[in-house]
Amino acid sequence: MPLNHIQWQKALAADHLSPVYLLAGEELLVLEAADALRAQARKLGYSERQVLDVGAHFDWDDLARSAAGMSLFATRRLLDLRLPTGRPGVEGAKAITEFCRNPPPDVSLLITAVEWSNKHEGAWTKQIDSAGSVVIFNAPRPNEWEAWIGARLASRGLTATSDAVALLAERVEGNLLAAAQEIDKLVMLHGQGKIDAAEMESLVADSARYDVFKLTDAALGGEGARALRILDGLHAEGDELIALMGWLVNQLQLALRLANAHDFGAQARAERLWPAREQLFRKALRRAPREHWMQCLARAARIDRMAKGREGGDAWLETQRLIAAMAEPRAAQALI
Repeated sequence: MPLNHIQWQKALAADHLSPVYLLAGEELLVLEAADALRAQARKLGYSERQVLDVGAHFDWDDLARSAAGMSLFATRRLLDLRLPTGRPGVEGAKAITEFCRNPPPDVSLLITAVEWSNKHEGAWTKQIDSAGSVVIFNAPRPNEWEAWIGARLASRGLTATSDAVALLAERVEGNLLAAAQEIDKLVMLHGQGKIDAAEMESLVADSARYDVFKLTDAALGGEGARALRILDGLHAEGDELIALMGWLVNQLQLALRLANAHDFGAQARAERLWPAREQLFRKALRRAPREHWMQCLARAARIDRMAKGREGGDAWLETQRLIAAMAEPRAAQALI
């Protein structure tokens, strides 16, 4: 059974590492948990680490070779296997299973996956659970959000009144990364201690402010309701549609370049996408074929002409339809 939060904290504080770990789920939480495990590994003498990035052409024999290889600098080694999609495929599942059945001494395997659902589970995850530890990090549910913020504040030496926590939750709009960044900023600006609502109001930026960057991220991330709410906010705030469409066109062109690439990972690196945005586009392109994104780009170009007065039509209404289609390809008939 996957470890819960308390069990994971106990496992992390142990004086030894398990042969294998699978940390999967919400990206921010997975990356932080992996950092904590690496730090504990260093304390325990795992001073040599090898990173294995699983891409489209990854050779799963590399895992066996790395596990069997002799250490040049240390007696203990950590194999850091990055599996972004959480899907190792047939060959990968076999390689991971073989490692779990016969883990080499003084070697620990850390597997991280930032896409996860029950559909990802299989015989290979059961082997990991049997040989080591599986931890699934889920984003807080809406009714858990304020409790998560309170716990995060406490872990940084801060406490806050219920009104202050509610204010922060409203400002970051369910965005884990924004919440983490704001809490870290609070530590620097306020220091340890208690924060009330008035102090929170003065210290925290309005991370929920509607902007075009959040709009495109929500649309590409499949968050249709949130994307349309942001678009309505932009309209209400009087933002210029011409500037908005410039960024939308830019991001749709980027999506098409990635869709056309023979090697997605290589193209993402060429575009200088950081990991979170690489995963955002990877997920978007899985939801719809290249032709869908071409159609979206064509519609965006037409809306741009409307906004500039070169073509008739309701540009904001057409933008709503475009955003809906980007977020949910099955709504693509709205483009017609």
